[in-house]
Amino acid sequence: MTFFEDLPVPPERPRHTQPIPPAWVGPPTDELPGVVPVSGFVHSSNRMALALKSVDVYSTGCVLDLVWTVRRGDQTAGEWREAMDKALTPRSPFQQGLDGLLVGVGYPNGRKVFAGLVEPSLGGGMGGDVTGPVLTPLGGGGSGGNDEFLQGTSRYWLWPLPLDGETVLVARWDGLGMPESSVPLPVELFADAARAARKFWVE
Repeated sequence: MTFFEDLPVPPERPRHTQPIPPAWVGPPTDELPGVVPVSGFVHSSNRMALALKSVDVYSTGCVLDLVWTVRRGDQTAGEWREAMDKALTPRSPFQQGLDGLLVGVGYPNGRKVFAGLVEPSLGGGMGGDVTGPVLTPLGGGGSGGNDEFLQGTSRYWLWPLPLDGETVLVARWDGLGMPESSVPLPVELFADAARAARKFWVE
């Protein structure tokens, strides 16, 4: 007999089924995406670079994986600390103002979508009628830095999946001296990548 032998058995916790979120909210949780390696610069200068590293393509949309790096150059210690604070602290565009990283996608018909500036849920909740396109920040931030350079990542969910035309990723980062710049999205590769996406579970 042990001291804890008479402890009561906890009751079985009821199982709560989780609602399936709408497709515009984020990537499917039950899929392994097809990956399109891109390695294309959105912007590159002697001080700052922002690149689209890859695109994870799902059946419903895609995740744009961005990497960035910035060098100190001739900034003073105070200026560099301020730049590090802005770059290494993730904020929404509402919080950071126009000084932070602004990301959007432009479509052949002239339509634009901006990351984090429009919340589809404001138009009717999670179950509301959302037609898209939607560009949702998935996180990121500074992953390293020292007295000479900073680097980090940013990821965005784009829904629905663009499949044709001159679709471009556009970015601007006034706080780090990056002008408005763009790179074409390789949409001609997305259909094959979406077909390569696989479900985790076999029903």
